[in-house]
Order: sequence, then C-alpha cells, then structure tokens
Amino acid sequence: MNNRTLAIAMAATLIASTAHATPTPLDTCVSASQAAHPGKMKSLSSEIEDGKSQFEIDILGKDGKHWEVECDAVTGKINRIEGELPPGSAEFRQRAKVPLNAAIKAANDKYPGAIINTEYDIEKDGEISYEFIIKTDAGKMIEIEVDAETGKLAGEEEVLYHIGD
Repeated sequence: MNNRTLAIAMAATLIASTAHATPTPLDTCVSASQAAHPGKMKSLSSEIEDGKSQFEIDILGKDGKHWEVECDAVTGKINRIEGELPPGSAEFRQRAKVPLNAAIKAANDKYPGAIINTEYDIEKDGEISYEFIIKTDAGKMIEIEVDAETGKLAGEEEVLYHIGD
C-alpha cells in the first residue's frame, strides 16, 4: 500500500470513528435539557450532591422563563427540573412564610461565608425555596436551598466549577 492510499485509509477511519462517536453524559444532559426547555443555555456547573456527581444547566427558555436542570454526570439523564422566579415575584412573596433575612441566616449558620447568588425557585410539585450559592470561609462553593414555607435546609451541593452567568 503506498503512502497516499494509507493516508486516505487513515483519514476515512478517523472520519468514520468520529461520525459514530458515543455522546458523553454531558452531551446527553444538554440534549435532554434543550428538549425539556428549549432556549439559551446561560450556565453550566459541575456539582456533588449526596456523594454523586451531577451537572446543572441554567436555561433562559423560549417561553421567557428561567429553568434549572440537574442531570446525573454518569448517565446524563435528568434528575430534577425547577423553575426560577424573578426576585420580588408576587407568587413567591404571597407563599413565602420565611423572610429572606431568616433564610440567609439559616444558610449562613450551616455554611459561614459570603452569599454570592440568590435565586427564588419553584419545584415541579409547587414547593418554593430560596437557593443560595455561598463561598464558605473554608473556600468551598456551596449551593443550598432553604424551604421558603418551613425554613428547613435542603438540597446541599458542592459546586466544583461554574461557567457562564
């Protein structure tokens, strides 16, 4: 086999192998997220929750709503989807029994540090919560939710990295 034939054979093999590459779990997560809520991907995070690795994708949907999609980092399958309400949302204010300052205190009592982001979430089942990202005094990034009706802490995640808004 001459060099030209060998080069063509190698190129064909490379093209064929790339064309049939298996999607990664992140590819699966992005596709599933876009299928569930088409729109603009605003950010991507890698997190650890309950000892398991996951991706979190924030989407500004074509419906004008903000969505947070969490996927298993091994399989790429969606674990949870929650909506994000705008700050000062009438729906959130009417239902929240726990004031923001009390939720911040509860989160900071567990994880002392600086709160660098606050979101107002609504779960698929209608539960509402404050979600905080805290840069702890120990230097870790923690995402924690405080139930806006009961004040209980939930959904603690260590943020390994965050890309985007």
